[in-house]
Amino acid sequence: MADEAVAARPAEPAAPKAKEARSPEAPPRGGGRGDDRAKDAPERPDAPEPTDTSDSADDEAGEREKERERAADRFKDRTRDPLTEEEGEEGPTDAAAAARARREGQKLLSSNRDLIGFDRSDIGQVHIGDINVRLDALRSGLLMRDGPVPAEELLRIRRTHIEPDGYVRLRRALEARRLLVLGGAPGTGRASTALALLEEVTRVGEGRENSERVRRADPARGVRELATQVAGGTGGHPRGTGYLLEPALDRPGTLPPDGMDLDQLASALAEQGSYAVVVVSVGSAANPLLAGRYGAICPPAPTRELVAVRLRQRLEEEHGDPVRGGGAGGPGGGDGRGPRDGDGSRDAGGGRDRNGGAHRDRGRDEHADRDGGPDGGGDGRRDGDGGRGRDGRAGRDGGRSGDRPGRGAGPDGDGSLSLLLERAAELREDPEVTEAVGLDDLRPAEAELFASLLAGHLRGTVSRAELLSGCRGLAAVQAYEWFAGVDRALAAPPPGDGRTPVRSGTAALFHPVAFRIALAVLGGASHSAVSAAAHLLTWELSVQSDPDSTPARPLFCDDPEADLALSRARPADGVVDVAGSEVTGRLIFYRGSALPAAVLAELWDRHFPVRAPVVRWLRLLADDPRPQVSMRAAVAAGELSVRDFEHGYAELIRPLAEAPTPRRRVFAATALDQAAGHASHRRAVRKVVDNWSLHGTPAQRWTAAMALGYGRCADSMDDTLDTLAEIGVRDDGEQLAVASLNVVRLLTLPECATVLRRLAAWTGHRREEYQDLALVSIVRLALTDVDEVLDDEPGTPLGDRGDWPLLLALAATRPELTGKLADLFWTALNTARSRDVALDALETLLRSASRKDGRAWTREGLAALLPALTAEEQDRRRLDWLLRRMMRDQDRPLAEERARALWRLAVPARQRRSEEEESHG
Repeated sequence: MADEAVAARPAEPAAPKAKEARSPEAPPRGGGRGDDRAKDAPERPDAPEPTDTSDSADDEAGEREKERERAADRFKDRTRDPLTEEEGEEGPTDAAAAARARREGQKLLSSNRDLIGFDRSDIGQVHIGDINVRLDALRSGLLMRDGPVPAEELLRIRRTHIEPDGYVRLRRALEARRLLVLGGAPGTGRASTALALLEEVTRVGEGRENSERVRRADPARGVRELATQVAGGTGGHPRGTGYLLEPALDRPGTLPPDGMDLDQLASALAEQGSYAVVVVSVGSAANPLLAGRYGAICPPAPTRELVAVRLRQRLEEEHGDPVRGGGAGGPGGGDGRGPRDGDGSRDAGGGRDRNGGAHRDRGRDEHADRDGGPDGGGDGRRDGDGGRGRDGRAGRDGGRSGDRPGRGAGPDGDGSLSLLLERAAELREDPEVTEAVGLDDLRPAEAELFASLLAGHLRGTVSRAELLSGCRGLAAVQAYEWFAGVDRALAAPPPGDGRTPVRSGTAALFHPVAFRIALAVLGGASHSAVSAAAHLLTWELSVQSDPDSTPARPLFCDDPEADLALSRARPADGVVDVAGSEVTGRLIFYRGSALPAAVLAELWDRHFPVRAPVVRWLRLLADDPRPQVSMRAAVAAGELSVRDFEHGYAELIRPLAEAPTPRRRVFAATALDQAAGHASHRRAVRKVVDNWSLHGTPAQRWTAAMALGYGRCADSMDDTLDTLAEIGVRDDGEQLAVASLNVVRLLTLPECATVLRRLAAWTGHRREEYQDLALVSIVRLALTDVDEVLDDEPGTPLGDRGDWPLLLALAATRPELTGKLADLFWTALNTARSRDVALDALETLLRSASRKDGRAWTREGLAALLPALTAEEQDRRRLDWLLRRMMRDQDRPLAEERARALWRLAVPARQRRSEEEESHG
């Protein structure tokens, strides 16, 4: 213990005498108590008159008292919160919210999504087993050209397209108005649905005899030119033709068609007996079109049905049936995929009906209601898995193929299609496979690849490792598609429709990209926080792209629903931390746990010019006072640093570690710890922290202490404590407050006993700085709530006591540590410079026994700690005095009943004195 004794006061009992048996690891020392008792002793009547010697003694005693007061003030100052912005600021920091935000950010980025191998010399393809995926074919609109849709593709669409909910309503709207503006997010199958609609309505219209009755229109010409072409009959297009148009509204300066343009096109189509579907992406540019009388939203096809149908096709085409196994999906069909539709989605089949009754027959009554929905209503042909009429079909296939093994059958050698389908259903629901996919729902191209991977694994051509790697690659492919060539349109010439845009529109172009990055960094935060961060990043990207222009962003054109659709995001009601309280808010997440890491990896590994604006943006987020923003950004910064530690350290970690504000230094420490969580970078991070703690500036030492508090930035717990002690005692304890805070944070880790032993050793150290480090840590242990320092989720012994003082939570959950905890706190109570602060902390602990409504709170922890803390008579006298003081407190008087209950918790009945019984029951 420290070498100062407690001074006895008239209002409280004298300090207990030191006893070696109390704490063999750190026996309290009682030096100075004799002087204190002499000072406070009453004068005797026969005392001699003061002499010069007595005056000198009084002066010395007065100086000693002043020095003790100064030491107590210095000690109290060291117990302040080191995370406050200004020295002396009394407002509490929201450490609990910061800990929760960091924990939630780590969960979103914890999946190792770098296992998919791209050929860095040719990013245009991914090769998994015998499955080859052309990534450049996924870029929306690249294959859209003016010309007829091949008859083979129409046949494939007719037989394999999966109807989304509301399909019949879309068809009836097209039949009634001749024109349909179909909106949806890229990749959701909207162009496939548009082609299916056009194929169906033209097959019974005036152009049914025409083999080129469905045409793709050049997206660069726009609605006006298409209307002129249809009305004038130019181009040799017969009556009854169906047109698919995808206008390039995402090009800067491109203005969407207005209502008069659409009316003109609809009139021309009616005169020619033709139809047209205009496919647009949801967003501010297309919203006026979708809100008009021609507009409609295209729902995505159901994921389970997509995968089930594609998987059946894959297994059937490889099962050796020469009648239904040919086409593009057969041995000569390349990658086994049918033609790609205009939306970047691909459907298997290659023009052959390999699924028989599993798909709808478009030759039936055109007016039958097929909008059955997931429950099998409507045409009544959906089975329990979301497909149509599969049960009978599977039985026929199984009976026919049961006598001969399928080609490339699985490991068990059973080629029966029905058995393969059963195994495929089990494999699809495998938790490891589901986690590897990491997407809540699959889009058509993703369902195609997923089905191919499952079928390949069942046939034995794709190993388990390749299957999981390919599944992880689905999110990587989506991220690649989102970012590839986003700003290529900036170099394109302006539209030739006679209208001149007012501004270049870089902000409108970059906003969807910025929103995806912001969501990857801040996923799980409030929707408003993510949106505000996205606007900040939009500005940074726009300035980086066009530094000579001021970015312009309309204030009233945002569409939150469009942001969600374009980013595969979902809203959810949840809890937001505001000023230490939890309130209900609208949170936002990606629709898939794999997307955040995939987006960050794609951004950092492949788009180097974007790093500068993103770094500036992350520095802005580091200054955000909301922990839900700054801590999530710090975790993301750590992950980005792992992908390029040289750049991350130079541009993010070191500059922020040297910042004057604690908030920025906490950001840097959190990023360092996140990098230390990766074994590949742990050694480098530990070297950085070690150098800062020994040779760094005061700001760097402060940051190193915060990083050490996470427990991963040193080789062992002993090394961590040694480094924290070096930081804390250096320069007369300048960094003692932050060092003690991080010693307390270490007490939530499994090596808690090691930390307590080191604290006990420090209390007996010959240097006062080490004693103070121990005493401040002990007092801080009593004043810190579990939520402020714990990384565990609720459900653990400590996690379920989040609002408990850490000292009491440890006493309740780790009974083997109760004696050490009591000894350490007893030392703080019996050391002069820490006595007042420790007594205040003890009062706080006592008041936490029950809540204001009378429900039990920390009573269990007090029941474990108090008996060990009041084992001696003098300790019980101090508790008696403190309870009396609390009962007499005019601001917050302690009820007599509660005081009696606390006394009974601390003192067994056999040890209570009669006068204490009168006071406390």
